[in-house]
Amino acid sequence: MSLKKRRDREIEHMKQIIIEAAENIIATDGIDGLSIRKIASQIEYSPATIYHYFSEKEEILNVVMQKGYSKIMKAISGTNLSHLKGKDRLVEMSKNYIRTSIAMSDEYMNAQLNTTPEALQYTSSLFKGASTQKPALSILYQCIKEIDENKNASDDELELIAQMVAVSTFGLIVKISIEKNLDEEQKEKLISYFVNETVLKIAVINKQERKGKD
Repeated sequence: MSLKKRRDREIEHMKQIIIEAAENIIATDGIDGLSIRKIASQIEYSPATIYHYFSEKEEILNVVMQKGYSKIMKAISGTNLSHLKGKDRLVEMSKNYIRTSIAMSDEYMNAQLNTTPEALQYTSSLFKGASTQKPALSILYQCIKEIDENKNASDDELELIAQMVAVSTFGLIVKISIEKNLDEEQKEKLISYFVNETVLKIAVINKQERKGKD
């Protein structure tokens, strides 16, 4: 192995140590509790050493948030969904999203309930145009758009539908994450019932109701 490759591996290894320390701190103290000094103390290096690998705390936080977001993106765009269309795709995608978020509940809650600008750049999704700027919401929007009953809906309405699905799903994830004593069977019952009875009813436009509005 060349000296450069060895050095590159050492740099990546040290960065990983720093990121893991940051994740541990966020899990216990929240995003607001993260600081360079705390990271340095946990890994027993000086703050100056941390700055050798990352320019500022926000850069570290950005990596942590990206890691969490990538897990979510993988859950809703995985190859196991590629053969599904319309409502079937929405059902399975929603279940995957909920299960993945609950599996990383501490990470999810720390990010979603945080109001700092650094966190909100990843988690905000209710502003107009969010479906074109937020990858996860964009996937949900496209899935809802492909449902037959929604073919005459406007882009604005489809975005609102996607946002309402996201908001209601968030509520279930938070509640299950808080009630940590739930067994797996009950979680699955809640997830399946919620997706079939709530997500689909929000996402699929009722033609009769549409006719009444028109």
